[in-house]
Amino acid sequence: MTAEDPGPHESRAEGRRERTWRGRAPRRLARRASERIPPRAELIEQAAEASRTGIRTRRDRVIATARPILQASVAASLAWLFATEIVGHSAPFFAPISAVITLGLTVGQRRRRAVELAIGVSVGIFIADLLVRAIGTGTWQVGVVTGLAMLAATLVGGGTLLASQAGASAVLVATLQPPEGFDFTRSLDATIGSATGLLVGALLLPIDPVRLVREGLGPVVDRLAAVLGLMADALEDRDARDAERALAAVGRVDAQYQHLTETLSEAGDAARISLSRRGSLTRLDRYVVAVGEVGLAIENTRALARGVTRALALDDSIPPEVPAAIHELATAARELPTLLDDEDAAPSREAALRAVRLANAVLAETANLSAVHIVGQVRLVAVDLLRAGGVPRAEAQDAVRTAPAEPLEVPDD
Repeated sequence: MTAEDPGPHESRAEGRRERTWRGRAPRRLARRASERIPPRAELIEQAAEASRTGIRTRRDRVIATARPILQASVAASLAWLFATEIVGHSAPFFAPISAVITLGLTVGQRRRRAVELAIGVSVGIFIADLLVRAIGTGTWQVGVVTGLAMLAATLVGGGTLLASQAGASAVLVATLQPPEGFDFTRSLDATIGSATGLLVGALLLPIDPVRLVREGLGPVVDRLAAVLGLMADALEDRDARDAERALAAVGRVDAQYQHLTETLSEAGDAARISLSRRGSLTRLDRYVVAVGEVGLAIENTRALARGVTRALALDDSIPPEVPAAIHELATAARELPTLLDDEDAAPSREAALRAVRLANAVLAETANLSAVHIVGQVRLVAVDLLRAGGVPRAEAQDAVRTAPAEPLEVPDD
């Protein structure tokens, strides 16, 4: 036995250690697995919570779509009834189709798109009638008829809906109902369906136009408040990257604001065509003013973001009142929907005026060009938010000019 070979005692000790390790390893792995896997009761609770969340989501989805489903069902039935019993058409399948398509459009598009729909059907049927009589029906004929019908609809100035409806009408004519002569009853059916859809949408469970705008305004001012808060944090932390992110984020607010303006147009249309909602026009006027001023606030916030980015890039000294004022602007923006809903002007207007007081304190302290530029934009955004809350422009501008300076209180060490 060499010096390197283990003795019998060492071999037995090594064997015991190996058996001990092998015995402990499964227990150690089991303990680690038990630490990673939650107890059974916790798993059951998590599964139950996920199930409840799924049920709530499906229920909310059903509630949200119940009104348009009911409207479409009623409109399709009435369009078929009117076209068959009153007009006397035997198979007016375009009538219920047009009613459902019209109701499927957003509220503000219905009147304009209903006209496009009827014109699209007429153009499609006219082109299809001419071409099918000339070239017959078949595989390549369907493609030619569809393409030329859509091209004709586009040439007469129609939008996407008009062109697609013209193509769909041409397909139906070329395949299901080849013409036996010139017959424009299908165009009349489409007109009946579109008119029925508009009538049902106006009378049966019409949408609340004020709620429509309120739901569109909330995300816009929330995003605007988030951008303002990010700018204030960037100044407090001297973080140029946050300032650049805030400037980029203003562009995303633009997209939401564009959707809001379209929603406002839809809401006005809904209030005008619905007899039961015409009383909402007065309340809607407040939102018309608010939406316009929020657009100005977004533009001035963009200029404010550029000023913040420039100040940090130049490493200019910015007094602490400036980020505090921008935080107050964020509060004023966030509270704006509450002002419009509850007519409680205090939270939003007081925050805007405090932002001005803090900004005016900076004007009395420094001649730094970066700080002065930012303060000017803060004052402009404050005027926009005051105007959005219903303050007349002259009064808002006077309040900003005459607001006393309010230096930020620095706590004693």
